[in-house]
Amino acid sequence: MSRILITLIITILIISSCKSETKDANMEEHKYTNDLIHETSPYLLQHAHNPVDWKPWKQETLDLAKKENKLIIISVGYAACHWCHVMEHESFENDSVAKIMNDNFISIKVDREERPDVDQVYMNAVQLMTGTGGWPLNCITLPDGRPIFGGTYFEKEKWISLLNQLSTLYKEQPEKAIEYAEKLTEGIQNSELITLNSTEAVFTTVEIKKNVDAWTEIMDFELGGTTASQKFPTPTNYHFLLRYGFQSKNERINEYTNTTLTKMAYGGLYDQIGGGFSRYSVDKKWHVPHFEKMLYDNGQLVSLYSDAYLITKNELYQKTVEETLTFVERELMSEEGGFYSSLDADSLNAAGELEEGAYYVWTKAELEKVIGSDFEIFQEYYNINKYGFWEHDNYVLIRNKSDKEIASRYDLTVEKLQTKVVSWKANLLKERDIRERPRLDDKILTSLNALMLKGYADAYRVFENPHYLEIALRNAHFLVAKLQREDGGLNHNYKNGKSNINGYLEDYSALIDAFISLYEVTLDEQWLMTSRRLAEYTFDHFYDTESGMFFFTSDEDDELIARKMDVYDKEIPSSNSIMARSLAKLSHYFSNNYYLKTSKQMLNNVKESMTSYPAGYSNWLQLMSDFSIDYYEIAVSGEDAMSKLKKINQTYIPNKLIAGSTKDSSIPLMEGRFNDDITFIYICVDGACKLPEEEVSKAIEQLKVHY
Repeated sequence: MSRILITLIITILIISSCKSETKDANMEEHKYTNDLIHETSPYLLQHAHNPVDWKPWKQETLDLAKKENKLIIISVGYAACHWCHVMEHESFENDSVAKIMNDNFISIKVDREERPDVDQVYMNAVQLMTGTGGWPLNCITLPDGRPIFGGTYFEKEKWISLLNQLSTLYKEQPEKAIEYAEKLTEGIQNSELITLNSTEAVFTTVEIKKNVDAWTEIMDFELGGTTASQKFPTPTNYHFLLRYGFQSKNERINEYTNTTLTKMAYGGLYDQIGGGFSRYSVDKKWHVPHFEKMLYDNGQLVSLYSDAYLITKNELYQKTVEETLTFVERELMSEEGGFYSSLDADSLNAAGELEEGAYYVWTKAELEKVIGSDFEIFQEYYNINKYGFWEHDNYVLIRNKSDKEIASRYDLTVEKLQTKVVSWKANLLKERDIRERPRLDDKILTSLNALMLKGYADAYRVFENPHYLEIALRNAHFLVAKLQREDGGLNHNYKNGKSNINGYLEDYSALIDAFISLYEVTLDEQWLMTSRRLAEYTFDHFYDTESGMFFFTSDEDDELIARKMDVYDKEIPSSNSIMARSLAKLSHYFSNNYYLKTSKQMLNNVKESMTSYPAGYSNWLQLMSDFSIDYYEIAVSGEDAMSKLKKINQTYIPNKLIAGSTKDSSIPLMEGRFNDDITFIYICVDGACKLPEEEVSKAIEQLKVHY
């Protein structure tokens, strides 16, 4: 017995010693640990061991600032943001900078994707102060959250000087800081304010043309995109222009849009080896990207390139969709069927240091070693020359010639060349995977997943690949199971098996839209019914009866210094524009005139503002297009509804919605249409239908798709 006791004591001592050593090792590894260590956001966790005493955005933090009467530093970024990492390394990892921040401020770190409501308010403040915005976003506020100063990236010495000046001002002349904060807060509350437009809601193709004509002033007709020095893909813009060029038979816009899509797919913006798009390029030819890859870009671009293929049958567009979806499943999909948010711009280089683009770039020697005897062809195909050179002996692969041109030059068939390209990509991807991978932001957001879900539904609609539908359905069921609450509302965030953060309008609008798209390719009414229930919830908690618009935050959320409305279409369409388009569709499905009236009122509210910057209202212009000419309800009813639907989907028809059923349906648009013996296709406008057709080709002949 005594031996057993002695053995037990020795074992306990050894375990205790190991724990102590582990604890000491962890303390050595991380000299500092702040309150962010308890968060789940990868971006916040990146800052958990800064010497800055960072705290998350929550009421307790705001109460602490008031109690200690300290100014607040609100620093907003996201995990894939390169310049966020630069400022962290220069300033937030610096002990002397941290001391100034800790002694004089309450410092709050915010993940802009996790808390878009906070980002929205303080981005607005910085834009009012400086005329520009971006990330990292750094805003200095009073203890109650009202801003007094802000900007984006600051070099260390400038940041130190700024902090000292503001701290001194608040201590010695607090009345000046308060006076400025009052004026700025009033500006935030009044800016982007949408008021009810009581004039008659009339929309015409003349207005659309006027907006597009004004838009052409910033179009780069040679290289695609805008004339700015940096190029952003902005999928919602090109999705509208794709439609406009087709429906108006405007060859100049058609050529511009296809130039843009081709240059993007040829460029370094697109990962030529692994598929998928980066956030933007830092040059005019789409060459050198800011290497982070965002889920929201890739989801929307899949939808865009799918529709572009439907019009053009351009194989480049199909390959772009296929490779992008392969990338998403390989690197951004969870085992549960959710999609992660992003991949970082930075990764470890050979020296073990974080470097932008280290995972993606190549030296000529590396490429020669991997490609071997094919290097001469490869070199021209991907421009391992002055055109494709970046910096520090590195190349970013970029194309500027078609497969046909390259094949002809080297006396190859296009098929033979394409076989070589597939082999090159496989070998380079295998070689690249040896490198340290970019960091993954593995939070799963409802709104971003909805954009990717819609991308899969659109790809299935166009290419009929059953795998795309399988992934779409898996994701849809995941979102319902993990992010929809028992009260019918949505949560915004999912991480480590838990969902949290009350949903924003972007979550509801994007998911309603995605589920409508899923219904249109499956005819499974559960998705349409869920969309309607989510719309009703949104009216209950987000709708503003005075303006006829929807707030970005729920009436159940804690109040910020302003309750904003998301109206401008940027890298993601505005949540109000998505909502307005979905309400218009739901009004047809459920014969709900209130939905239709709301949708028209929302568009009418922004109509006058559109002319000042049409590119910021491209999704609204989609809705205006729907209201400007006949909008078709295509209802397919009967046992063969799915096969006929697939044939219909091989024609580009932007001014339509799809309804269908293989049995009796309770959806108002489908009532009384089912026939046991014959599958009919009904073409209707506002409930008035032409004679039903059995043949798809004859039904399509009834449609007018051009302006």
